[in-house]
Amino acid sequence: MDKSTRPGEEPDRINIEDPKDRAEWARKLDCSEAQLREAVKAVGDEAGAVEMHLHGVHSTTNSDRVHELGDD
Repeated sequence: MDKSTRPGEEPDRINIEDPKDRAEWARKLDCSEAQLREAVKAVGDEAGAVEMHLHGVHSTTNSDRVHELGDD
């Protein structure tokens, strides 16, 4: 959700202590406020890092999935 695209521009920060900011980011990132707190504690308050921590990157290949399912 990092809206910053220009070099030198500050990334979005999550103020976990502000109830309004916390609720807004939880809604934007489709998570609970508890999950948001955990993510900020784990990776810091940069929104992009928090989003990556919460949602990750789906990088498995079809071969990986077949192996997981035991169909190889």
